[in-house]
Amino acid sequence: MSASPRQHGGSPWLPIGLLLLSMVSIQSGASLAKMLFPVIGAPGVTALRLLLGTAILFIIFKPWRLSFTRASVLPILGYGISLGIMNYLFYLALTTIPLGIAVALEFTGPLAVAMFGARRPADFFWIVLVITGLAFLLPIGSQLGQLEQLDPIGMLYALGAGAGWALYIIFGQRAGKFYGAATVSLGSLIAALIFFPLGAFNSDISVMFSWAVLPLGLAIAILSTAFPYSLEMVALTRLPTRTFGTLMSLEPVVGAMVGITFLHEHLTFTQWLALTCIVIASMGAALTIKPKSKIKKIK
Repeated sequence: MSASPRQHGGSPWLPIGLLLLSMVSIQSGASLAKMLFPVIGAPGVTALRLLLGTAILFIIFKPWRLSFTRASVLPILGYGISLGIMNYLFYLALTTIPLGIAVALEFTGPLAVAMFGARRPADFFWIVLVITGLAFLLPIGSQLGQLEQLDPIGMLYALGAGAGWALYIIFGQRAGKFYGAATVSLGSLIAALIFFPLGAFNSDISVMFSWAVLPLGLAIAILSTAFPYSLEMVALTRLPTRTFGTLMSLEPVVGAMVGITFLHEHLTFTQWLALTCIVIASMGAALTIKPKSKIKKIK
């Protein structure tokens, strides 16, 4: 059972503020990454982010002190591969669709995990609400056949990132039993070993490590990895799990607002309606479905 604010003898507003700051940091990192796409491409930004993020996580968690067993190898491999897939596809999605929409579509992954085995009527209501949100986003029907319709390939990338997130949770639950919080550093290393060469091959590595790009890559790694992860760990120890999950459901809205502010990505009414359906479903799932464990995501 997670600790409540009263158990820590403090106000809940501080951890709530830290969690909101964490979400703003993650989405700001994503918007900065999108600004860098024209220079080294989405694969290149993914490669640089994973490389620098792994270096930061290694300094924080010192995973070389850990011991490995046969039982832990498969879960940690699955965790790292899914982490890389999630990040790679999410950045590819950002090349053609708005940040807030990409985050909302990616959220279908953890929602699917949370709702797996749903039995109560309320659980099925959240599933229907997610499907409704997706229906508003799919480029079908006369009301959605407009000039501002979303790129279907970008949407598939975002949904693929959501599938990666779902696998990340499943494998993360198993790997976390062996390595605890240090799991993320090991997973990030595996993701970097696979997706750094892939991203570097599809980019100009000399530009990637130039003095004009490298500081931006470091800022993306800090904003999307080290800083928000630290804030979320503090918030997680001071908020009930249900409150934490409900607040995290606001991330698509935060992504949309960051996209509007920094990327000038203004959503249509239909897109806002779709995003709202998915956010409400996320909140409802967090409030009514009892989670088996707590898994953190580094995006």
